[in-house]
Amino acid sequence: MTAVLAALAVVDRARETELLEAALASGAHVVLEGPPGTGKSTLLRRVATGRATSFVLVEGNAELTPARLVGHFDPALVLSRGYQPDVFVDGPLLTALRDGGLLYVEELNRVPEETLNTLLTVMSEREIVVPRLGPVRAAPGFGVVAAMNPYDAVGTARVSSAVYDRTCRIAMGYQSAEAEAQILAQRAPVPSDAWRDRAVALVRATRAHPELRVGSSVRGTIDLAGINHQLARSRGVAEDDWRTGLDAALVALSGRVRVDESSTRSPEDIIAELYADAFGPEPGAPEPRREEARDPGGA
Repeated sequence: MTAVLAALAVVDRARETELLEAALASGAHVVLEGPPGTGKSTLLRRVATGRATSFVLVEGNAELTPARLVGHFDPALVLSRGYQPDVFVDGPLLTALRDGGLLYVEELNRVPEETLNTLLTVMSEREIVVPRLGPVRAAPGFGVVAAMNPYDAVGTARVSSAVYDRTCRIAMGYQSAEAEAQILAQRAPVPSDAWRDRAVALVRATRAHPELRVGSSVRGTIDLAGINHQLARSRGVAEDDWRTGLDAALVALSGRVRVDESSTRSPEDIIAELYADAFGPEPGAPEPRREEARDPGGA
């Protein structure tokens, strides 16, 4: 599994890997900013594997309280033994502090402000004082890496300048078409190189369509190929069957894109249009009728 992650991480991410490794080696904390599916988690796992340190993952959401992040005293043991250090259950933050590991916070802009304030203290002082437990200092190698999608406005909050003042920022956009084709070939079965390239072109077109506010990530390409493979097997048709590919695209992509409020079309309509642009019209379908130009003079 580690070898697979390492292979995936280097696809069009050599520069970001170098920047992240340099920032962590200098003792800095880092925020990775970019849309979903740009390899933020894979990049960090690759770097953590190379450092041979612990990797502690925390999912940012409204339920991430300071107690869940830091840890707590076991209530049952407190009743019988009191507030002893050995009855404290370390949360992900203390685990990373004691081990000198990386604390990875996903969806930073979904973390409650009270919990973020706890992180700010740790990033500044490299220690935390837990009531009834005392101070816990960071072992060498400790670092905080957070990831966020700056374009997602639902259920998120603006990250304060205090967070940015304590972190370095690495912006991560989508990879090149060649890199996405390579990722797809690693992660899902494809009928041919030509089909793979058309699938990548389809998904990349969702990011530039004027009626789509949000396009699909490379995960959509991977699901498109996987669903197409299974549909072709169940239907007993070739994996490059046009209709099968369209159905797979509708399932894999229609929920990932977001139609602009000014558009009157559905996601399915737009995906079908982009599919025909990438894969051509359906074989055997009649040509759309066009009215012949008429001479106003009747000639």
